[in-house]
Amino acid sequence: MGRPDLIDPGTRAGYELVVADDFSGDRLDTDLWLPHHLPQWSSRAASAARYGLGDGVLRLRVEEDQAPWCPDVDGEVRVSNLQTGVRSGAVGSRDGQHRFRPDVVVREAQEELRLYVPQYGFFEARARVGDDPSGMSALWMIGFEDRPERSAEICVFEIFGRDVAADRTAVGMGVHPFGDPVLTDEFVRPELPIDAREFHDYAVEWIPEHVAFFVDGGLVTVVAQAPRYPMQFMLGTYAFPGPDGSPPPGPYPKEFVVERFRGYHRTAS
Repeated sequence: MGRPDLIDPGTRAGYELVVADDFSGDRLDTDLWLPHHLPQWSSRAASAARYGLGDGVLRLRVEEDQAPWCPDVDGEVRVSNLQTGVRSGAVGSRDGQHRFRPDVVVREAQEELRLYVPQYGFFEARARVGDDPSGMSALWMIGFEDRPERSAEICVFEIFGRDVAADRTAVGMGVHPFGDPVLTDEFVRPELPIDAREFHDYAVEWIPEHVAFFVDGGLVTVVAQAPRYPMQFMLGTYAFPGPDGSPPPGPYPKEFVVERFRGYHRTAS
């Protein structure tokens, strides 16, 4: 890789495995994952994920009869998402994680839940996505937001179905500051020589000095800045409305398949 300050994804030297989910069995590990999408802005009922487990994989799905998760704010968008933490202020307040629009307010208060909210480490997932032009799948991290400025995002990867082909896929990755006044927006969407409809490894090394992004063990880009507070994971698939605001077109189900998720922390020096 030519960068001695970066992790070697092959050996992971200097790191120890602390979280591993192979999605074996037929039940979701609810000690790690909450099967909802930002429920404070909607409700747990409306934001509940559709998913299945079997054959050693997680299948996150958007199905034809699935309702929009937050229709009066986010229109006809459908989503099935797992997250590793949640918190909010009181109903009616603006105190909640990932305020994706400035006018959102808490609809259903969420008791603080920290399932896996690390600060720094090496994290990876093995997954495949669909090529539906109305869909997008992603693994991303958001600040736990116990203070409003602790609100940045690290996008490990996001892939839109429209960007998937047999010989190349555009993969989004980078850092968004949102309410963090220290960070600047630094995001890229390079075309990589992969077919994302097949399984690939997506990973990030997050340390105080940088956030480095890898696909299949190869370095793609480095952001020379980093959030410096705990963050939680978001693993989800999305279906977006048509240009006229109509519900997402078929075919259904839209599916995001994840084979494993890993979290490594630095070993004590």
